[in-house]
Amino acid sequence: MDRLSSHRATKEVVQKHNFKFSKSLGQNFLIDDNVIDKILDGARLSEGDNIIEVGPGIGTLTREMGKVAQKVVAIEIDKSLIPILKETLDEFDNVEVVNKDILRVNIQELVEEKLNGGPVKLVANLPYYITTPIVMKFLEEDIPVTDIVVMVQKEVADRMNASPGTKDYGALSIAVQYHCDTEIVAKAPRHMFVPQPNVDSTVIGLHVREERKYKVDNEEIFFKTVKASFGQRRKTLLNSLGGLGFLTKDEIREVLNQANIDEKRRGETLSIEEFSILSNIVNSKVPSK
Repeated sequence: MDRLSSHRATKEVVQKHNFKFSKSLGQNFLIDDNVIDKILDGARLSEGDNIIEVGPGIGTLTREMGKVAQKVVAIEIDKSLIPILKETLDEFDNVEVVNKDILRVNIQELVEEKLNGGPVKLVANLPYYITTPIVMKFLEEDIPVTDIVVMVQKEVADRMNASPGTKDYGALSIAVQYHCDTEIVAKAPRHMFVPQPNVDSTVIGLHVREERKYKVDNEEIFFKTVKASFGQRRKTLLNSLGGLGFLTKDEIREVLNQANIDEKRRGETLSIEEFSILSNIVNSKVPSK
């Protein structure tokens, strides 16, 4: 079977199986060879790789990964796609399809049982409505993931990849960049999908660091400090950090002074390094229970 990443090939498979696209599941199938190749390059795919794919659709990307990787586990929530995938992936002994909701899957168990304990790469054209929960699940849970290369809504990729002081920089930028080095892998305008979505897409590469880059004493306090700082973007840090709930204004002023951060600055101007310094000082002020 040839590649499925053309409008003609996709249409043939869809019509043959009388498949009906689900809007609620965010089903839009990629029909561009160049973007597929860029995803594979961005994932730095090699023979020993263990891959998790979420939302394989009709198996367009799955097939290309199956030609290279050691093992691909594709997680698909839509029962009506399972017989299609059985057909399009029939020639691959190293590809397994799991008919489950990714947000209900115990990824650690799946990696142990089906992917030799890892390490793994997440490579996928993600359904837009669950992009952030999936990415954060892989970053925050104890999953041995080295790379996340995913197609997401352009605006979400811009936020994940944003630098301090830009309009897109926020809590999501920090949550992702705390763990990863980020890169834009490819751009995918809406006409590259069937059916066409209402937004443009971007493939983003999140390369998880082996070593921790930032010295953070308490991650819970770090992310609470970040959340408070972005709670009301127009507020200065002196006012927004009141959202932490346990510091007086004078104590906030003292904390910012210790961190050598001007109290008139806003959260979106702080680098992750500055947030780590700030949160470590905040952590030292947390009342003991």
